Amino acid sequence: MAKVCVITGGGSGMGFEAAKLFKDRKVIISGRTESKLQKAVEELKACGVDAYYKTCDTSKRESVQELAAYAQSLGDVTNVINSAGISPSMSSTDPEKIVRINSLGTVYMNEEFSKIMKEGSVILDVASNSAYVLPGFLISTKVYALADTDGEKFVQKMVKKASMAKEGYPRAGFAYALSKNFVVWYAKKCAFEYGKKGIRVASLSPGLIATDMGKLEEKDGGMIIPFAAEKRMGKPEELGFALAMVADERNGYLAGVDVLVDGGSTTHMKEFKKTQF
Repeated sequence: MAKVCVITGGGSGMGFEAAKLFKDRKVIISGRTESKLQKAVEELKACGVDAYYKTCDTSKRESVQELAAYAQSLGDVTNVINSAGISPSMSSTDPEKIVRINSLGTVYMNEEFSKIMKEGSVILDVASNSAYVLPGFLISTKVYALADTDGEKFVQKMVKKASMAKEGYPRAGFAYALSKNFVVWYAKKCAFEYGKKGIRVASLSPGLIATDMGKLEEKDGGMIIPFAAEKRMGKPEELGFALAMVADERNGYLAGVDVLVDGGSTTHMKEFKKTQF
């Protein structure tokens, strides 16, 4: 039976770069724009990747179920990298959309794929270093736990928390940070639930990366660049390698943690902000 790797958000950026590194199996990239996926598959095949695509809106459970069924039809799903998501600039007027795609999308991907994955397989959820900037009083695991039992109530409460910020980019930024803090928490939760089946789960939090999405955020989020150890944005291929490494089955003891890949910017802001180097 062929091994299958599924990468959401794989049509571009770090998801696409990660796809290049799985040349020993079938790789399915997914996203919402078919033309973008078609072009990406052509490029991946030219690189020697046995690539396929399937459109998917991860904010809709039925769409995720269709993706899982398609993946299963091609072989044993051994790796899932869920990098689909939207940033504040992509939905500055609709915080709810951010929560649905980034948070509920993670729930649907983890739940539906864990049903078909076997022992030794891996789920990697992509979060963000924004997850680390929230004030503690905004973080509520009681609210997060609703995502499994009452998705609509979960979304309402998350959006209400985000509404503490001013409308526009600040509110969208709050919604984004909350949605990604949830992803970190949820991946840890899933690690202990799915670990009983031999499915390893972890998350990875990128910093500001020089992708199309990252460049949209540079105006408002670029303030973190000077805090990075090398004072630069990350490169898509760097993050692609990190994703592939964490999602590799050989990394079998890396579970229930978030891997922070942000050039050191979070560490600098939290521990060395007042230190001059």
